[in-house]
Order: sequence, then C-alpha cells, then structure tokens
Amino acid sequence: MTYDWPTALPLIFAGLMGLAILIYVILDGFDLGIGILFAAADDHEQDTMIAAIGPFWDANETWLVLAVGLLLVAFPLAHGTILSALYIPVFVLLVGLI
Repeated sequence: MTYDWPTALPLIFAGLMGLAILIYVILDGFDLGIGILFAAADDHEQDTMIAAIGPFWDANETWLVLAVGLLLVAFPLAHGTILSALYIPVFVLLVGLI
C-alpha cells in the first residue's frame, strides 16, 4: 500500500497531536496528584511537594500548547470550528492554567 503526501500528512499530524496530548495527560497527572494530596499534608510536607513540582509546573502545559498549535497548523478549519464552539470552556481552561 502506498501513501501520497495528501493522505499521509493528516495522519502524521493527528498522531503528533495525540502524542502531545498523551504526554500532557501523563505529566499533568503528577501535578494533579500533588494537588489532591496537598490538602491533607502538614506544612513541611506541603513545602516538599511544592519544591518537587516547581521546576515542572509550566513545562507540562507546553505539551497542551503544542497540541493546539498543531491543530491550528494542520487543521485550521477544525481549529476554528472547535474553538468557536467551545469558547467558554477554553477560556475557563486558560484562566485555570494561568
């Protein structure tokens, strides 16, 4: 079976988007896990948790930005449709990330 570029590129970009989202979900699980445990920890443990997550806090969201950027570059019509339909949830997500 042979693939030409118009057939292969959407599959490649969809795979890259899926990979970026998968990496984000895996790495963000570390952040969310610490957030869940944070309420039950004492002050010393909370300081240790914040110190452990500090260097990786913003780097994890880079994978989500990469996935949305790939969506914009590879599928601009889908990007416009999805983000206009989900404007309020995307806005809440961005406010939560900041």
